[in-house]
Amino acid sequence: MGVTDNSRGLILAMLSSLFIGTSFILKKKGLHRAAAAGTRAGGGGYTYLLEPLWWAGMITMIVGEVANFVAYIYAPAVLVTPLGALSIIVSAVLAHFMLKERLRKMGVLGCVSCIVGSVVIVIHAPEEHTPSSVQEVWDLASQPVGSFLLILAPAAFLIYVAATLSLVLVLMLHLEPLYGQTNILVHLGICSLMGALTVVSVKAIGIAIKLTLEGINQFGYAQTWFFLSVAVICVVTQLNYLNKALDTFSAALVSPIYYVMFTTLTIVASAIMFKDWSGQNVSSITSEICGFITVLSGTIILHMTREEEPTAPTENHNLVRW
Repeated sequence: MGVTDNSRGLILAMLSSLFIGTSFILKKKGLHRAAAAGTRAGGGGYTYLLEPLWWAGMITMIVGEVANFVAYIYAPAVLVTPLGALSIIVSAVLAHFMLKERLRKMGVLGCVSCIVGSVVIVIHAPEEHTPSSVQEVWDLASQPVGSFLLILAPAAFLIYVAATLSLVLVLMLHLEPLYGQTNILVHLGICSLMGALTVVSVKAIGIAIKLTLEGINQFGYAQTWFFLSVAVICVVTQLNYLNKALDTFSAALVSPIYYVMFTTLTIVASAIMFKDWSGQNVSSITSEICGFITVLSGTIILHMTREEEPTAPTENHNLVRW
């Protein structure tokens, strides 16, 4: 019996989590080395670009993201997305042994709560409609939302994008200079908000590549290049602020909170973009609410555990504040 598509997707998703979880630690160690030779990334420096270990982490993350992208070709999102939580375990364990960032029992409980809550959210999230062309993705972005959530009519996703970019600008220009060194949600908020837009753009690019390989050229459309430009801008922004977060806060704390925020915002963006909320029953909505509560509980536990730990020599001024 041959290997099924779901099995291929499962293997690729697990490998993706292994690579991505490891990349957090490699980049963190690279940032530490770069900080010893120049300005820290958390302080606006870019000396980490000359650090081989940081690039090793960067390459590892790219490999993980490619594996994750391909996994979605073979298996449904409901199988692939929850497995992204494995990267939390990988990074937390490696941080404990390689970075000497102690993960206490309550920290483990916090990670488990984040994972369980995220899995519940993903499992009960609405099934998304898969567009058959880049033009369809473009049309979905400007379609009226219909009789549900009239407050967002006539173009729900465009309003969502405008709200997201406005919030990102507030975080970048106002909150980051004031609280970027003390509140982990500032940098990770920027990463997650931009990440949700990245997913939508990458999905459109993936559709374009798939159709082009099948003989239906999609790169003659301006929309394809627009989505590609958006993806590049979002990815560069994510990497910049993720580096700052990793350099400022514990990797065992950055990884789960980033995963939770990114997953949550991605589900929201996908639901608005693809009009998937219709058909949701009371049971699914209740399960999603419980998932959010579980995730929130996990992040609070992680925060409390971090505050209880002795302050590491390299993080004397980096206590997390909500």
